[in-house]
Amino acid sequence: MRGFRYSGCDKTRASKIQMSQSNIVKWAQTIDFEEGWLVIHEGIKKVKRILEGQQESFSTEENMMLYTEALDEYINSTVLPALREKHDAELMLRELVKRWENHKLMVIRLLRYFYYLDRYFVPRNSLPSLNEVGLTCFHDLVYQELRGKAINAVIVLIEKEREGELIDRALLKKVRDIFVEIGNGKMEYYVNDFEDPILRDTAAYYSRKASGWIDEYSYSNYLLKAEECLKKEKDRV
Repeated sequence: MRGFRYSGCDKTRASKIQMSQSNIVKWAQTIDFEEGWLVIHEGIKKVKRILEGQQESFSTEENMMLYTEALDEYINSTVLPALREKHDAELMLRELVKRWENHKLMVIRLLRYFYYLDRYFVPRNSLPSLNEVGLTCFHDLVYQELRGKAINAVIVLIEKEREGELIDRALLKKVRDIFVEIGNGKMEYYVNDFEDPILRDTAAYYSRKASGWIDEYSYSNYLLKAEECLKKEKDRV
């Protein structure tokens, strides 16, 4: 069997991963959607033959390939199209939260099917867990493409609230959680992709506002306005 692959997952990480089949089988470069779907289709056909009584079984490598391709196919055929068609900031964020929650649920359900693989084969071969593989797939296929669009949408909603509009704060908290969880215990994605852009935008926003307040308010009223905004920002945080 030829080397099987991460199918859209991180190629840098994949190049470091080795599996035992004649001592070395690598998860190599990305394969395209059509080839990945063929892998799944052949796997389904094989399941049908087994159910009809034919003496076949899945190798560990085939199971690993089916797992990664199942995630890859779902993301490319369903998740990304649904996200790309959302242009309104709030609607896009709601779709992103929905797709992230669905992805985690799908990984949990797939892990039940691939329990033996994750429980025995993965640790023996020093491979990342299937949960980590699932996280990596979402990161490489969804997060990398949409993180900029997502944080821009968050900033749009925050600025709407600063201007007096009501927004769904619970939604923003769920989006923030994606940036935290995608790091799998590390905070670099949250800090670099979420917190830093918001802080930069906050500084720019109040720099613009302060320029107008200086001309509009007396010294004492300027300080009162600054204090009022500080309280609101603390509450917002």
